[in-house]
Amino acid sequence: MAKSSSLEGKLVTLIGGSGFIGTHLAQDLLERGARVRIAAREPEKAFTLKPLANLGQIQFARCNAMDKRSIEACVEGSDAVVYLIGTFDGNQQALQADSAGHAARVAAETGAKGFVYISAIGASLDANTGYYRTKADGERQVLEAFPKASIIRPSVVFGEEAGLVPMFADMVKMMPVMPVFGADSKFQLVWVDDVAAAAVAAVEDPAKHGGKIFEAAGPDALTMMEIHEMIAAGQDRKRTFFAMPDPLAKVFAALPLSPINGDQLAMLKTGSMASAGTPQLAKLGIDPKPLSLFLERWMVRYRKHGRFTEPKA
Repeated sequence: MAKSSSLEGKLVTLIGGSGFIGTHLAQDLLERGARVRIAAREPEKAFTLKPLANLGQIQFARCNAMDKRSIEACVEGSDAVVYLIGTFDGNQQALQADSAGHAARVAAETGAKGFVYISAIGASLDANTGYYRTKADGERQVLEAFPKASIIRPSVVFGEEAGLVPMFADMVKMMPVMPVFGADSKFQLVWVDDVAAAAVAAVEDPAKHGGKIFEAAGPDALTMMEIHEMIAAGQDRKRTFFAMPDPLAKVFAALPLSPINGDQLAMLKTGSMASAGTPQLAKLGIDPKPLSLFLERWMVRYRKHGRFTEPKA
């Protein structure tokens, strides 16, 4: 049954909506009766959402965020816009900052009532990574163009089907001995559905939440080593983890086919924790869920005999 919402019948455009956070956000919006436009480079990646929508409730638009006219066409007619694009290996200035600012300008000019920019905890114009610097510039450009926009800064996002949990779970399953990057760094991992709920709250009530910055952080502070150990325990596997020394980590990140680049390594070393004085999820009416709530169920398929593993005493 649809949840009562001020978004019912309103068109919400999700730029970058075929991604991890975007597909979860789309589900929340559909439940509230909103019309959803998935604007993405590959919108077909979100076709799995079709059965969740009523007739005419969801539409898909191919969007090239590097092309101003493409952004304009996708934003046109929207009651609210959520900008979700993030990248570690593309043109970060264009995708995370300039295109976000242009989308906000077009939204303001065409009468949209709400705009939400998904940034990141750690965003700063003085940051030591291009990812964080361009996220901060995206915030600046969005608020300049659309002063009543809401900025949501998630910590590292986790979920069952994407993000760091399945990536680490696959490695833990295969590797009896495993290096851990940023082993002692602390993270307040945030559940993807809590980030989606934050974006929904912001677009539902732009008068209350507009022009503000919110952080989306989970309730537990965990080191990267503890996260690996929890995943191994969830799989009922005995694994040996060791902290990857910084010099070796830098060499590994510089390799051509490395799964981690310099920005990601720097972010792992820095960690991702909530900031004192910045409004948190509670200000949006959200009680964030911890990783420990989900791991026992999510790790079943990684165990030696899957769901037929002998139950724990």
